[in-house]
Amino acid sequence: MPRKTRVIGLIFGGRSAEHEVSLRSAASVFQALESASYEVVPIFITRRGEWYWMPAELESFSTSSVPREENRVILSPDPAHRGLIALNSKGGFRTISADVMFPVLHGPYGEDGTLQGLLEMANVPYAGCGVAASAVGMDKVLMKAAFMSSGLLVGPFFWFLNFEWMENEIGLTKRAAERGLPVFVKPANLGSSVGISRVDDMKDFPSAVGLALRYDRKVLVEDCIVGRELEVSVLGNDQPKASLAGEVIPTATFYDYEEKYLRDTAELVIPARLNSVEQALAADTAIAAFKAVDGSGLARVDMFLTPEGKMVVNEINTIPGFTSISMYPKLWEATGISYGDLVAELVELAVERHKNKQIIETDRL
Repeated sequence: MPRKTRVIGLIFGGRSAEHEVSLRSAASVFQALESASYEVVPIFITRRGEWYWMPAELESFSTSSVPREENRVILSPDPAHRGLIALNSKGGFRTISADVMFPVLHGPYGEDGTLQGLLEMANVPYAGCGVAASAVGMDKVLMKAAFMSSGLLVGPFFWFLNFEWMENEIGLTKRAAERGLPVFVKPANLGSSVGISRVDDMKDFPSAVGLALRYDRKVLVEDCIVGRELEVSVLGNDQPKASLAGEVIPTATFYDYEEKYLRDTAELVIPARLNSVEQALAADTAIAAFKAVDGSGLARVDMFLTPEGKMVVNEINTIPGFTSISMYPKLWEATGISYGDLVAELVELAVERHKNKQIIETDRL
């Protein structure tokens, strides 16, 4: 394990409906980084988008923790600053440099490429996927297009924008009804099952669309896939590796937010009861999905194993949950990598990716 040779900026919170999930994930990551003797600088983003550095203690990740106004910071896009600028009331500033930034932000304004673009501008190494992979991985419509172009199987779906719903609610409702029930209605850009509805009666379709539109201007309607719900964790950069697959058996009608993070009632079978052919297919599918979006660092790939033995990719999560009950670390633990070693590996992968990018020319010869 490394000693205190790296300063890690742990970014959490954020302007997203997944704010609370981020706090839980970041608390676990903080403890692992501390145990590995990294120096951690917690960086909290409020729901309004304000940035603060927080004390390096577990209480900083509590929903009741209140940041101090004198601890306001901004992330400078100037590479000379190597990270954060702390402001003061007299108009002065000081820099707080970090060797690696570790975003633990779920959903828009953190997992969707926006933060990653700022970190690229700052030329600071950061854990996880880059700008393109983060953006494509967040938008489920673009994600499915990338999967299909790589030859992966995806379930039947269609999508529409808010203005199209306003102009043609009857036509879009009819289109959904013709697919057969149930269907799943989702905001295209979100995660943790926030804003998702299972529609078993078409009278509920308009309200499901209304819920999805609270979180995004783009709505995705998916057919129900009959099959076993599997999840596989991926780790690496240009040569990624896959964990053993796990199976989710929800007690609700689907694996929703409450069951993921509040009730903890779903049965998680780790590793999934698969034969060698099925396990290999799950691993190959996860790696192919990771490469389809040009992933780096980490991701969790969710898929369905149909009764016919086909693997249908549902989605990729480029910053998967890191809570104590999250599948991503649980799957690696079952595969032989502890939580602490996993977090340390992600830091080193961030350094590796950043180092490799530095050899790319930015001037015309």
